[in-house]
Amino acid sequence: MSTLIVTAHPDPSSLTHAVATRLAEDLSAAHEPVEVADLAAEGFDPRFTLADRRSYVVAGEYPGDVAAEMARIDRADHLVLVFPVYWWSMPALLKGWIDRVFVNGWAFGVGEGDSIRPGMQRLTTHLVPIAASDAALYDRRGYDTSLRTQIENGIVDYCGSRRGVTAFLHESESEGVAARLDAVVAEVAGAIRG
Repeated sequence: MSTLIVTAHPDPSSLTHAVATRLAEDLSAAHEPVEVADLAAEGFDPRFTLADRRSYVVAGEYPGDVAAEMARIDRADHLVLVFPVYWWSMPALLKGWIDRVFVNGWAFGVGEGDSIRPGMQRLTTHLVPIAASDAALYDRRGYDTSLRTQIENGIVDYCGSRRGVTAFLHESESEGVAARLDAVVAEVAGAIRG
């Protein structure tokens, strides 16, 4: 099983990158193919342009950078999004990547009677949201439900991808984060290995 790990954090020394690196190392040690896409380091442009709008409308003729990302996802059986939580969601860079790449004609299409035809059924998507707050606060305020609704339901399900695990790494700026990092990596790697 091949895995694509996507990060969206500008600081290479961040916990986001540490999680992605550890997960990639864990999977690689078991001789599983892994690719890490560091959207910030690669300079991915998240802006949805007129060219993106045109390719969305015609369901094809994708800009070169978008087509390259589609090909990268097509090579994977598992997609893991590792990201810091910003305002109950993902960073704009990752959201822009999804806006531009998960588009009509590839991630989904419109079928008869305007029904949605999912395009990513062979892929399993895992989420690793990295949150500064603790799990109790997320539960009490409904942050976890909000994030799951918009990403799991609104993106993963809409495109027909199978849901993998959503493994929050809470209290990312607190003592004991190394143990929580280990637990998250083990949970996601275990889900990928089945």
